Amino acid sequence: MNNEELRDKRREFLKATALVAGGVMLNGVAFAGGGAHSSVDDTIKIALIGCGDRGTGAAVQALSTKQNLKLVAMADAFQDRLDASYKILSDKFKDKVDVPQDRRFIGFDAYKKAIALADVVLLVTPPGFRPMHFEEAVNQGKHIFMEKPVAVDSPGIRRVLAAAEQAKQKKLNVVVGLQRRYQKNYRETIKRIQDGAIGDITGGQVYWNSGGVWVRPRQAGQTEMEYQMRNWYYFNWLCGDHIVEQHVHNIDIANWVKNAYPVSVQGTGSRAWRRDKEYGEIYDNHSLELTYADGSIIHSQCRHFEGISNRVDESFSGTKGKVYLSADNSGELTDYKGQKIYSHDKKGNANPYQTEHDELFDAIAKSEFKFWDAERVAKSTFTSIIGRYATYSGETIKWDEALKADNSLFPDKLAWDAKPKLLPDADGFYPIPTPGKTKVI
Repeated sequence: MNNEELRDKRREFLKATALVAGGVMLNGVAFAGGGAHSSVDDTIKIALIGCGDRGTGAAVQALSTKQNLKLVAMADAFQDRLDASYKILSDKFKDKVDVPQDRRFIGFDAYKKAIALADVVLLVTPPGFRPMHFEEAVNQGKHIFMEKPVAVDSPGIRRVLAAAEQAKQKKLNVVVGLQRRYQKNYRETIKRIQDGAIGDITGGQVYWNSGGVWVRPRQAGQTEMEYQMRNWYYFNWLCGDHIVEQHVHNIDIANWVKNAYPVSVQGTGSRAWRRDKEYGEIYDNHSLELTYADGSIIHSQCRHFEGISNRVDESFSGTKGKVYLSADNSGELTDYKGQKIYSHDKKGNANPYQTEHDELFDAIAKSEFKFWDAERVAKSTFTSIIGRYATYSGETIKWDEALKADNSLFPDKLAWDAKPKLLPDADGFYPIPTPGKTKVI
């Protein structure tokens, strides 16, 4: 197929995915769900929803692919975040950024306007917004990259699962940023596990133990809504706690290796170290047992303690051997006599953050439907969420019961003067979950 034939095929693919969303054709341009546009030239148009550091990074990776891409719209709740992101991207990709002032949208409903102008959207806001943004992008018939996690509570997961099914029916490519799924050592090692190299998986351990992340202290004049959104990592309606926002990476590996999802979760956690008011409501440590239908148990641990040893990796035992995996490109399979079954070569491994976008945009350019990450990542996100339910409540949480829960954390109204559901006391401290007393579902 020559270049012109490939361009024609790509145009038809982008048109068709919009048409499947329920639109009509006008003068060769596809419109669906409120004016969703598909390019009719060789350019794949993208919109960035969420212009923080990770959003800017995702846009850099998208624009670094070999396809003919153009950033045509940006949206964020905050003007300063969008402005900073725009400067970085326009300086780095002068010919690939075409976002005039009237295509830079600010506010809680900005995402709808930006999504309508693109073929592919990058959803990179705090995760509490992901269900509504993903749902809108699917309704408008767009191909999607979205960051993990994809929700923070049971209602959000149900919303994502429903939209994921629609995306599959509409043949929309969806890639989600659990980058280990796109990392060569994980792919090669887990392929061998699933081919039976170490037998049936009987147990394992997954870890994300580190010193924690940034804080953004309260500024004079901020409303409570702005403060929580600026400091989003420490509020569950936005982040889900670090067991969801961060440890989902390792929990997803457990589910991938098991090729299953746990039927129940129990564990413990607390707020032992990061106890100041600036850390909002979240815990600084969680320790879980993930129990699968075959009776096997994976131990999960994450913590944000400063000044102690860090650990971010995964290991599993099988009936014929064991495996060690790490984001540093390690991948080792050994039998119980110490003989190596497989050792991954670290040399020349691609950056998985870039690979996510390379593979997504390659599929779109070739008019292929091959990525449906959303359902899988929703279930791994939910594993992390029920882990939080377990540590906050002290109860054993069953998957099926938790999925039915009507326990939305999302505010009743989105506005700068509106009140989130969780508010501080007179001294600025937030209520902290207490096992045995806190009800989660």
